[in-house]
Parts: sequence; structure tokens; C-alpha cells
Amino acid sequence: MRVKRGTVSHAKHKKLLRSVKGYRMTKRRLVKTAKEAYLHAGVYAYAGRKRKKSDFRRLWITRISNYLKNEDISYSRFIHKLNEKNIQLDRKILTYLIRFDLPAFKAVLDKVKKG
Repeated sequence: MRVKRGTVSHAKHKKLLRSVKGYRMTKRRLVKTAKEAYLHAGVYAYAGRKRKKSDFRRLWITRISNYLKNEDISYSRFIHKLNEKNIQLDRKILTYLIRFDLPAFKAVLDKVKKG
């Protein structure tokens, strides 16, 4: 007696084609190319999640640096003095202070500039 697998294959193909909805041209119509596109998309998404972390760090550094230009202290000197004074605030928190709690950031800046 033979085994009919058509329903399983069709179900897998339908699931795959649903997941690639919105892709262009044959990548959304043909199963083989759709599967390739789906796998590549997963690779790109994984890499993007990793890259996102460095992108945000770069953004935070840019924001801190731009604010410090008005205060006549360079970003690198500011970070160095933070480390010297053992003030353990990361760049995300420093950016948050600049954007939403400027008096608190100025207090940190004054503490850094004093020494």
C-alpha cells in the first residue's frame, strides 16, 4: 500500500508561501525560490538584530558628543574622566539624561569637570 504525502507537502508549501507574502516576483510564488528567500531573510534579520546594538551605541555617542561640544569638553575626555571618577553610567543612560533630565546630566558634568 502506498503512502500519499500530497497533503503534508501542500500544507508545508502553503505555510511557506504565507510567510513570504509581500516578497517580490517569483520569491512569493515559487516554492523553491520562496524557501531560499525565506532562509536569507532569516539570516539578514539575525544579523540586523546584532547590528542594531552597535547602531544604537553609535547614536548615543553622537548625541553625547554633540551636547558636550557646547560645554567645551571632548567626548573622549568626558568618558575618560567618568572612568577616573568611577562614575558608572553607560552611554544609554547619559543620553537619556541629556534628553529628559538635563539638570541631572549637568550635575554629572560638573562632577567630572571639577577634577
